[in-house]
Amino acid sequence: MKRPVYVIVGAGQAGANAAAELRRQGFAGRVLLVGDEAHPPYERPPLSKDVLLRPQETRCAVHPDRFYDDQDIELKLGVAGAVPDAGARTLTLGDGETIAYDKLLIATGARARRLPLLDALGPNVHTLRTLDDARQLAGELQPGRRIVLVGAGVIGLELASSAVDLGAQVTVIEATPAAMGRCAPPLLGAFLCDVHRGRGVTLRFGAGIASAVREQGEQDEIVLTLEDGTRIAGDAVIYGIGVEPDTALAQAAGLAIDNGVVIDAQCRTSDPHIYAAGDVASRFDAASGRHQRRETWENAQQQGIAAARAMLGLAPEPESAPWFWTDQCGLNVQFVGDMAAPEWIVRGELAAPPCVLFGLDGEGALVGAVTVNLGREMRSARELVERRARLARDVLLDPQQPLRALAKAASAPQPGSALDCAAA
Repeated sequence: MKRPVYVIVGAGQAGANAAAELRRQGFAGRVLLVGDEAHPPYERPPLSKDVLLRPQETRCAVHPDRFYDDQDIELKLGVAGAVPDAGARTLTLGDGETIAYDKLLIATGARARRLPLLDALGPNVHTLRTLDDARQLAGELQPGRRIVLVGAGVIGLELASSAVDLGAQVTVIEATPAAMGRCAPPLLGAFLCDVHRGRGVTLRFGAGIASAVREQGEQDEIVLTLEDGTRIAGDAVIYGIGVEPDTALAQAAGLAIDNGVVIDAQCRTSDPHIYAAGDVASRFDAASGRHQRRETWENAQQQGIAAARAMLGLAPEPESAPWFWTDQCGLNVQFVGDMAAPEWIVRGELAAPPCVLFGLDGEGALVGAVTVNLGREMRSARELVERRARLARDVLLDPQQPLRALAKAASAPQPGSALDCAAA
């Protein structure tokens, strides 16, 4: 009997965990994991932090070195490009090998969105998406170096924190009015900006880049001129203006694309033999009425596992509220649920963490939460968000009311209890 062949293209968080889940569930066929980088699968969150700050002691591999051999998972690394024939169910890899597959998982992730105005400057202009990118940045982030960061999202602020820790002088430029505007409540973004400013970081908001040139004077420097006329000079520029899903393989296979590879709740694409997971995958979101991608470590982890289960015909695990985190300026900040909640209140003092931020919808239900240096409370906060708990405001804000007890009670609220009361 022919041994079934499952091919995974994309050797990142989603792909590596999908391969592991196939074996965990007893799949005995051939598992081939293909990646365009030369490195075994690694995690991306450390790239902007520990890989820069503690390169010798940081290990970011998804699995131990011997894992793939022990699990009989074939790794083909440093193989860029693949040409599919969806009708024949074959995949011709960049090295010329053609593989006949029974099922294919696309986990190709996303690429840094390019800014040609800066790319044209050549050396000392960087993005951060890969381990090789991080290692190149390490040479730039030196004491006294002037670093200009374009983009005040999560990666931009994490890089600002790391650069200051390494002794660099940092300026952050953001075209929108706020930091982390897509993924954090405004009061938290403002607080983080104050923390960065207190460490010497210059932040400029609401001004795009009008021009960028390399000037030769007493020293070679890059000069950015903002739309308001401000000139900012630096020794190196790092920009992070978002990512774009790497859908080349999916498009060549004729799959449906809408802000990524369109998948259903079981990670199935428009081709019944092809699945997708991670940053490249896009699912319809009923609340927003459009297809959305989640660019988080947890989503890649969980969706890779879910795709593997679906490939084996197994039911998916229950979904949980979306969660992610950032570490910057000595702060651990964790997020769960809807960061666009219309109202935010704080348990404790945001200016003096630890504290918890709660996001409420228009009816007073808890739909989002953020912990600042209080990660032990995240599990309970997550449970409350998943249940859309309605707590009396004085209970929600009272540090003497343990979130763990509130979360436990929320699973079976009693009429008239604090958990059954609308926010006052």
